[in-house]
Amino acid sequence: MRRWILATTIVWSLGGPSQAFDLTPKAQAALDRGEAHAEVTPDPDGVSGRVRAVIDIAAPPEKVWAMMTDCATAGRMLTNLASCRVVSGDQRKGWDVREHVTRRTLVFPRMRIVFRSDYEPISRIRFHLVEGDLKVEQGEWRLQPLNGGRSTRVFYDNRLAVDWPVPKAMMREALRKDTPKVLMNLRRACE
Repeated sequence: MRRWILATTIVWSLGGPSQAFDLTPKAQAALDRGEAHAEVTPDPDGVSGRVRAVIDIAAPPEKVWAMMTDCATAGRMLTNLASCRVVSGDQRKGWDVREHVTRRTLVFPRMRIVFRSDYEPISRIRFHLVEGDLKVEQGEWRLQPLNGGRSTRVFYDNRLAVDWPVPKAMMREALRKDTPKVLMNLRRACE
């Protein structure tokens, strides 16, 4: 019994093979239709919002990983990205710090975001804000192999806040619309 409890605790603490978060019926229905799904909710602290999203991609995790972690192709996912560069670190050593500069859009101003990513190859990227125009950014990407590794379920979970005089409801709605677009761009780039 003690071994089972210890093994269960270890699997749970490592994240195990389970999905990044439980899929709501609405999220599962979107996946069944071949769509991306995003949920945006206020954080209990009232400072930030939480974006949770998921998409299935008909490409192996290795291909999805390569697309997600290559600065040269980042603009294919984030269409308003003006530049991406690695500031320090090395992904092959398990971490790096990147700078993204975005173009201004109708809702969002031009932004500079510097974040650190910690890599667990082909399965997870944890990231957090180092400096820049956001107030809070902390989250992760998770890749779950499907169909014997021929497809990938990509989970995105991000706690995010800006320091602008924009109504929070408007910001949440923009994220609810834009996040699935980013995931669909990732799918198109990988398939």
